[in-house]
Amino acid sequence: YQRRVHGRSRADWGREGVWTQMPREIITLQVGQCGNQIGTEFWTQLCLEHGIRPDGILEDFATQGGDRKDVFFYQADDEHYIPRCLLFDLEPRALATIRNSAYRRLYNPENMLMPGDGNGAGNNWCSGFSKAEEHYESVIDAIDREADGSDSLEGFVLTHSIAGGTGSGMGSYLLERLNDRFPKKLIQTYSVFPNVVNDVIVVHPYNSLLTLKRLILHADCTVVLDNAALDRILADNLNIASPTVNQTNSLVSTVMAASTTTLRYPGYMNNDLIGLMAPLIPTPRCHFLMTGYTPLNVDRQDTGVQKTTVMNVMRRLLQTKNIMVSAPTRQGCYISILNIIQGEVDPSQVHKSLSRIRERKHASFIPWGPASIQVALSRKSPYVQSAHRVTGLMLANHTSIHTMMTRTVNQYDKLRSRNAFLDQYKQVEMFKDSFEEELDDARAVAMDLADEYKACERADYISWTGVGDSQPSSRERDPRLH
Repeated sequence: YQRRVHGRSRADWGREGVWTQMPREIITLQVGQCGNQIGTEFWTQLCLEHGIRPDGILEDFATQGGDRKDVFFYQADDEHYIPRCLLFDLEPRALATIRNSAYRRLYNPENMLMPGDGNGAGNNWCSGFSKAEEHYESVIDAIDREADGSDSLEGFVLTHSIAGGTGSGMGSYLLERLNDRFPKKLIQTYSVFPNVVNDVIVVHPYNSLLTLKRLILHADCTVVLDNAALDRILADNLNIASPTVNQTNSLVSTVMAASTTTLRYPGYMNNDLIGLMAPLIPTPRCHFLMTGYTPLNVDRQDTGVQKTTVMNVMRRLLQTKNIMVSAPTRQGCYISILNIIQGEVDPSQVHKSLSRIRERKHASFIPWGPASIQVALSRKSPYVQSAHRVTGLMLANHTSIHTMMTRTVNQYDKLRSRNAFLDQYKQVEMFKDSFEEELDDARAVAMDLADEYKACERADYISWTGVGDSQPSSRERDPRLH
């Protein structure tokens, strides 16, 4: 007889509560300039946290163990670590930068793919989608090769922007193909939404809306990263008036690394991707999450030392100024919250903090379910020094995320009312006769989701049947998250 712990036997745990069974691997797909820049920062952070040198060789001091490198890395014949990632772009600059960087020997060169002639997608969703379709075999072969090299593949993580041509168009294509080819694998995305005020891409409403449809229908979880909110956080919280791209990407990579820390430094809970997703996502479509992180730092340099306690960190995570989405979180309500707390933490302080948050009503929750605040305690990397005793990441499902959908639709309506720039999309043969219909369908899907998030604020949501006749998700009937 073996006592079961969270569905797993005592024999599965090593000393000090370290999960010792075979890891469930995750493959990262980096698409477009933004996706590859974010991915580069992410792998740099992971190498630091696991004691891996830029050439993939484990540092001599990285001998403490207890981490699961195999979730995101595998070892080559010479035992150097290689990321489980594929790098896609339709123009050469981003990939050339990586090939000339200090981490050029880290990646598998076969996994850097530039389908097509290298002329890019020209900020055109149709162009990015059709070029990916034209090179279907090379794209899918690369994904299959990486998947076949995994012993127990759990899913895929996609990093991209929804505003440009490659990240939106090729990213949409990959979401559709992954959903068809790997129907039982989870798909999570880190999706960068444009700053609608200052974005230089005038056609971003078309690209964003068409990508949003695929995120709704084909992704299991989308972590929303809003450029406007990232700029605001850097300006207001860190006093950086004109942040560089690297500084913005540093924030994103911090969120990505922190959100995967329980997968890489496992404890008793949240040891796999589905364990993170399940408590946050009540229905298949309502899978858009917002994030917060505190204390913040940029370029891996602490900007100031402050006293950090569990209560202080959890309270700060709920403040609108620390949330990386431009949404009014004081309106609407939380569906669920997962706080990942790293550092020197006494579990009794977690219980006290949760009680105080509920007593003082720092957060409003849905009327048809419990006040779901879950806390995952995770170890910090022993190889990365920080001045702060405690750091925290919040992953939250909040009904105010519907403002991101309606904002995108409103920007789209302004362009569509004048049929502005439609001709350049219709020049792509694949969408010559169907582009306007594609736009109408994408708008309907986005508004259906916005309406569902609004309905979540009402007590009668359980009996709500307001979704229209737009294309149903192939994952609506998927039992994995229920």
